[in-house]
Amino acid sequence: MHKAIALLSGGIDSPVAIHLLKDRLTIIPVHFHQMPLTDDREIQKSKELAKALQLEKIYLVPFAPVLKALVEHFPHKNYYILSKIAMLNAAELLAEKEDAEYLITGENLAQVSSQTLSNLTTITKNVSLEILRPVLTFDKQEIIDLAKKIGTYDISKGPEMCSLLGPKYPATKSNPAEIARELAAFDLLSLLKKSIEDAEIAR
Repeated sequence: MHKAIALLSGGIDSPVAIHLLKDRLTIIPVHFHQMPLTDDREIQKSKELAKALQLEKIYLVPFAPVLKALVEHFPHKNYYILSKIAMLNAAELLAEKEDAEYLITGENLAQVSSQTLSNLTTITKNVSLEILRPVLTFDKQEIIDLAKKIGTYDISKGPEMCSLLGPKYPATKSNPAEIARELAAFDLLSLLKKSIEDAEIAR
């Protein structure tokens, strides 16, 4: 069976995305946490979700240094776009390690700033591996109903910390080539490799 690395955020959407594909792919989830900027509740939540989804293991990747670098070195309005690209690029490093061919996200079109059509295009063009987005066109209520059905909703419904360092007015439009130029001018790869090296694997 083909393998995929799935971004598991702790929110409602990503566990549903994993559920929809887990009978077709061997899925290895990864959670990018923000400790010590946050406590360990987000890690515990992601472990519970992986267990509820009957996944064999989960990578817990420390990502606070990467996110702080994005705030310090890039236009703040692009934070959500850049952070998603950084997570997917880090997931690509895991995919290489795990011999996986695909990435999975719970992105849902136009739900938040990074998920406008323009920004999703920018994200996709700055990632090499194929990104599978099974809930892309779902209505939010459809996702919630399915999360309740598969038993992940009650785990996911607590507060998320993804906006901790985010801008008040994030960009809703972006240019893929411009973002690529910004990324090329900074050695993000070294930070991503360090995060993956420091990752914990929970089974």
